Amino acid sequence: MMNYTGLDRPKKPGYFLFWKAMFVAICLLGIGFIYAAADFVDYNWRWEQVPQYFWLDKDLEVRSEAEGDLTKIEKTAAGYTIIIQDGSHEEVVNMPPDANIFLMEGDYVYMGDTIGEYRVSKPGILLEATYVTLKVSMLAIVLGIVVGIISGLMRISENPCLRWLSITYVELIRGSPLLVQIFLWYFVAGSLINAMLDKIGLDPIPALWYGVFALAIFTGAYVAEIVRAGVQSVHRGQSEAARALGLSGPQAMRKVILPQAFRRILPPLAGQFISLIKDSSLLGVIAVRELTKATREVISSSLMSYELWISCTIMYLVLTFALSVAVQYLERRAVR
Repeated sequence: MMNYTGLDRPKKPGYFLFWKAMFVAICLLGIGFIYAAADFVDYNWRWEQVPQYFWLDKDLEVRSEAEGDLTKIEKTAAGYTIIIQDGSHEEVVNMPPDANIFLMEGDYVYMGDTIGEYRVSKPGILLEATYVTLKVSMLAIVLGIVVGIISGLMRISENPCLRWLSITYVELIRGSPLLVQIFLWYFVAGSLINAMLDKIGLDPIPALWYGVFALAIFTGAYVAEIVRAGVQSVHRGQSEAARALGLSGPQAMRKVILPQAFRRILPPLAGQFISLIKDSSLLGVIAVRELTKATREVISSSLMSYELWISCTIMYLVLTFALSVAVQYLERRAVR
């Protein structure tokens, strides 16, 4: 009979039951601590007002910004056009076709009077900002993968020019703060590029794309090192066997080496891309209304700091958790 000792001894069912119960207890303890801390803080929680910043569904009143006679109410398929005349000054108010108008032609309107109201049902500012964060992150991830793979292969190239270019790029980008790189991309490189585009009659590149470029170049430097390490972790015999079968160097890299390296570099890539989603919060400095910037704007108008920052954190957690699950799925597919 085999004697099991130490780590080799089989675990009884009670062992797993105990530690599962311990996990649940720790989670409940953490939730209880958070609840007690929230109750202890001298703060008026207003969670019921948070949903409107994710989905706006309410009646909006339209008030007059001038004083005078309401001279015209015209309804078309596009909506209502209301004109308020005050001597030579004319105020034009446009409202959707399903609006309720409270005044009639000939009425005298004072500043601040309610002209009408209409129902609004659309994504709120935080949901729109979450989409911007997701869009920026996905574009930066795709570009970062391309830049990282190219730089990583240059890093292990026998060509000294390519190798030194890759080393210089990686060390410069990894050794400087991302915030500084965003400033340089937008205010320095962006100013020059947009000025050149203006001279030839083209529209300027939006700030969002400079943010994408900054994040992609920053991420590409880390991906390059991950790719380099993954390629070098594949045994040299794999490359020699591929060349012995008649494959060229690039073919061996594409068909034999990279597929094996890809399975090994997925976990560190996932960590890098999760960091990229959180790093996108820095794009607010160049007027990109991503999730963090939108949260700050809403807080300044609503004064609900705790509720909105917690909501912002939950949205980032949803995005990063979804990416983590997607990468785990790719890992399982790669193993099979």
